[in-house]
Amino acid sequence: MKNLAYLNKYFAKYKWRILAGVFCIICSNLLSTYNPEFVQKAVDEIAANFKNVNNAGQVSEAFKGKLTKDILFFFLEYLGVALLAGGFTFLMRQTINVSSRMIEADLKNDIYNHYQKLDVAFYRRHNTGDLMNRITEDVSRVRMYVGPAIMYSVNLFFTIVFVTTRMFMKNPHVALFVLIPLPVLSFLIYYINELVEKASSQIQAKLSDLTTDAQETYSGIRVVQAYAREKEMVAHFDEESEAYKEKQLNLAKIDSVYFPAMSFLIGCSVSLVVFIGGIQVGLGKMTPGALAAFLMFTNMLMWPVSSLGFTASMIQRAIASQKRINEFLNYKPDIADGKGIDKPLQGEIAFEHVSFTYPDTGIQALKDISFKVKPGERLAIIGRTGSGKTTIADLVMRMYDASSGKIYMDGTDIKDFSLYSLRRQIGFVPQDVFLFSETITDNISFGLDQSDKQTAAVYAGYASIGSEIERFPEGYDTIVGERGVTLSGGQKQRISIARALIKKPNILLLDDCLSAVDTATEKEIQQNFDQVLAGKSAIIITHRIFSLIRFDNIIVLEDGKIVEQGKHHELLQKGGVYAGIYEKQLYEQRAEVNTGS
Repeated sequence: MKNLAYLNKYFAKYKWRILAGVFCIICSNLLSTYNPEFVQKAVDEIAANFKNVNNAGQVSEAFKGKLTKDILFFFLEYLGVALLAGGFTFLMRQTINVSSRMIEADLKNDIYNHYQKLDVAFYRRHNTGDLMNRITEDVSRVRMYVGPAIMYSVNLFFTIVFVTTRMFMKNPHVALFVLIPLPVLSFLIYYINELVEKASSQIQAKLSDLTTDAQETYSGIRVVQAYAREKEMVAHFDEESEAYKEKQLNLAKIDSVYFPAMSFLIGCSVSLVVFIGGIQVGLGKMTPGALAAFLMFTNMLMWPVSSLGFTASMIQRAIASQKRINEFLNYKPDIADGKGIDKPLQGEIAFEHVSFTYPDTGIQALKDISFKVKPGERLAIIGRTGSGKTTIADLVMRMYDASSGKIYMDGTDIKDFSLYSLRRQIGFVPQDVFLFSETITDNISFGLDQSDKQTAAVYAGYASIGSEIERFPEGYDTIVGERGVTLSGGQKQRISIARALIKKPNILLLDDCLSAVDTATEKEIQQNFDQVLAGKSAIIITHRIFSLIRFDNIIVLEDGKIVEQGKHHELLQKGGVYAGIYEKQLYEQRAEVNTGS
């Protein structure tokens, strides 16, 4: 049960509601134990008055009237107590089950909030389907523990206490025979629970795999269809689904053995009551009414005892699910707030002998990198694919921390800043553009507290996407679909640029943000950048040379090292890597013009 200890804070939060539910359980069970007493009185009343029956089997009118009156009184007592017990049962469910729904909502919110704090390294190691499954299916199973399982367990406890107390008060000898099967039942529950926990863990793990497969197929449906791999994907999913079904059937087999065994043991108790109780009645040690009450008490134990296996199964599944949830909740991200400094950034960025090795792959992406960007300056980082350009962007955003060396913002170690403060003040366009399945206005205004169509239009103009958006049937109210599926790659990039600019940050970080736009649009955006970047510190990462943007410094990366550094004309004069990239780019542009003509 240690895996469920995390839930104690929720029980404390809703303790009065849960305690009210427990009180209702006690009242309901206590009242229910009175009904067999009324039946006993009625049966004994009838048995005691058999002497009033003559040899012809007839009874006097006076006796009929008295008997009818007594039976009616017992019936009304029985009905009244049953209604009152039913009312407390209703309140029991309203308090405990409602509390379980509240705890479920709180747990989902806590998991979702924790997900927001986890670093990029965590998301590289875990797939989306598994994350989704733990916040949905696993939480649902935990809810069955904090609601129905606890309710049934408390109900079982008080039912057994009240009912067995009544039985021992009436006839300890018969009561002992009723309880004989319980030790066997306890062993059976313990043994089967071990099997249920193991099976439940396997089922949840396989369900995560299924969810991941489905999510990846839906997200990559265009690739699947483009390569005509529908049949293969269906076959793979069918294979995984079959494995999931087998694990579910295995659990069902365990349940199918358990419940008949429970019914058999309960039947043994009823049989013992009839046999031993009948002998006691024949010997005059027990009244017929007491035997009838014993049978009712035994039947009252049937559902709680039968639900014991169901309840234990719910608890075991909840343990398995909460264990999976705790694995994520106990995960401590490597990227933390440090001293939590929150101050306005002026825009000075400095790398001092920074090296970085990716923890998962062991690949060294940066080797002894040093440079400085003063407030308002523009830095271009140029290099081929795999040279380490994007890694610099990740380090500036603190998606990762440097393996060695220091990174400073305005002279303060970047690790000392609050993550929220740091990232809120940087306009970032990642290489892998992501758009939400919302309107274009919402996507552009994502970094703001409120969406503003007019402001979004202004910055869409800076990103050279405004005129295209206005030609859409619904303009800025157009829903872009999942990951921006309805837009081209260039349109997604430009919307992402507008999203970074609208924040009006003092620092702009653009990672290969024009790779998917045509040459004419690229020139237009470059011209706009001169106005947009005025007074801002900017790091533009690219594999192409932006000749229309004035850069204060240009860094050329090769294999994670700075091989050249300087201004545009200085690097051309050196005739090195930068000059080679520039010459190749000019050649491609001439070829493009000639092809177009």
